[in-house]
Amino acid sequence: MTDTKGLDADTTAPRDTLPERILEVENLGVEFWVEGEFYPAAIDMNYVVRRGEVLAIVGESGSGKSTSSMALLGLLPENSRVTGSIKLLGRELRGVDDATLRSLRGNEIAVIFQEPMTALNPVYTVGFQIMEALRSHDRSMSPSGAKERAVELLRMVEMPNPEQSFHKYPHQLSGGQRQRAMIAQSISCDPLLLIADEPTTALDVTVQAEVLDLLRSLHKRLDSAIILITHDMGVVADLADRIMVMKNGVVVESGTVHEIFHNPQHPYTQQLLASVPHLGLGVLEEIDPDAPAEVETSTTTVPAIAAIRERATEAADEVPETRTPILSFKDVAIEYPKRGRIPAFRAAEDINLDIYPGEIMGLVGESGSGKTTLGRAAIGLLPIAEGRLSVVGTDISKPASKDLFAIRRKTGIVFQDPASSLNPRMPIGQSIGEPILLSGEAKGKDLDKRVESLLSQVELPTSYRNRFPHELSGGQRQRVGIARALALAPQLLVADEPTSALDVSVQARFLDLLQDLQQQLQFACLFISHDLAVVDILAHRIAVMHHGKLVEMGTRDEILRGATDPYTQRLIAAVPVPDPEEQRRRREARALLLERTGAGAES
Repeated sequence: MTDTKGLDADTTAPRDTLPERILEVENLGVEFWVEGEFYPAAIDMNYVVRRGEVLAIVGESGSGKSTSSMALLGLLPENSRVTGSIKLLGRELRGVDDATLRSLRGNEIAVIFQEPMTALNPVYTVGFQIMEALRSHDRSMSPSGAKERAVELLRMVEMPNPEQSFHKYPHQLSGGQRQRAMIAQSISCDPLLLIADEPTTALDVTVQAEVLDLLRSLHKRLDSAIILITHDMGVVADLADRIMVMKNGVVVESGTVHEIFHNPQHPYTQQLLASVPHLGLGVLEEIDPDAPAEVETSTTTVPAIAAIRERATEAADEVPETRTPILSFKDVAIEYPKRGRIPAFRAAEDINLDIYPGEIMGLVGESGSGKTTLGRAAIGLLPIAEGRLSVVGTDISKPASKDLFAIRRKTGIVFQDPASSLNPRMPIGQSIGEPILLSGEAKGKDLDKRVESLLSQVELPTSYRNRFPHELSGGQRQRVGIARALALAPQLLVADEPTSALDVSVQARFLDLLQDLQQQLQFACLFISHDLAVVDILAHRIAVMHHGKLVEMGTRDEILRGATDPYTQRLIAAVPVPDPEEQRRRREARALLLERTGAGAES
């Protein structure tokens, strides 16, 4: 067994006395035993994380980013095999006993997981779970002291009403609020190394900016190192010092932020950057606007974002003028009824919104603003309390069961959390084909062909049809959810953060696919997103929600380049851009805007 004597003592020393190299990884390999043989997920990885440094690991979904990082703490399933060396402060972690690993997890190395709903225990309040983390590493901490610290941590991550949120269960929080609760738990013990696996995936842009500020402050204050796993190049530009680019389990390029953004050497890195949305510009300024619309590599072709945005602009002029909307809210209010000790809550009111055939309406706003509530009401998953709601020509203000069944054959929805929206006991081919089978549109071999076609449309191999959700990465699961939503060629598609779990190249392919399908079938789309750069590329019109009300609505250019509402202005100011120098300028401008409007603590 590897010698771990003195490991805890070393890591509790003052940070400025610790060695410069916090983590050293040599020849790291990860393989999974599947159907009688080992499949590699990470191959011969070598890197170092230094004290106070932020290393960003980027690459497509399934490239090995999360897998290789979870190997550091022995968090991989039993069918995995890890080879190579993993040293924390010069001490080998591979081969240590479970008790030592448990003492390190959370205390010396902590993880912010990608999907908070599956990482948080649904039967305990978020406050209890933060207290549990605190007291498991400090037995001398009293329950009252742990509660005080937990509330303080919730306040640090800008959780609304932290004293009340302390007593809430994960399902009672919005997606962004659950992410904040998990971040609070992860940083509770001031870890030496923080592995942030897509830490801002579910967060709106203003809270994302605050969380990035928090992570930046944490690692500077304590000299904590961070491994940032993300597909959001704007986040990388905002936070990282160095970048490591992965593809198919292999590190293809690494360097400083400036080197990777301004002088990428590998074709795959160039492809990633060409696929990045950039608010107002579509792509980074360094990319030649006269370059071909597609960037090719040896294995795939990805549409450049500039071409997608140009097509969306042309399509906006062709949206048919009609007085018959596919989706219509008239003076609608949506209320969650009283449940036990939780009082009734009006999540949205005074909603007036029409979406027409062939139109993509972007719905933006902070987490908890009511965006998802509107999306669920639009397909009859939530009843309305007041007003009139019409969907695909059917009034569902007070619907009968047959009305809901009828509209659900004509509507589709992509949920925000792919892990909780797919049946874990069903292979993904069955999940995708289920709506087709239940509608009676196809069965047998015809159904198989439809499923395979849908898998191809969302860039998944047809062989994946027999895999279960837990065998896919987060981005791959999201693609399955998209395929399922498109299965019946809906007249109305509600897309609730459909690209939040997708890496930039797959996101570009999805946006291109959505454009093709939408222009071909002329369905209406309610596109809910916190990513204003994606909305800028795709939407014809944009509606902005704040505290359950629509505060501003207009064309893409009217909202994103001529916003009049202070809240919309703050949203735009918080959008990270994939350029380190520009991002620093935007961060300074955002600080001035918050100071001028006095809105720093609002969210």
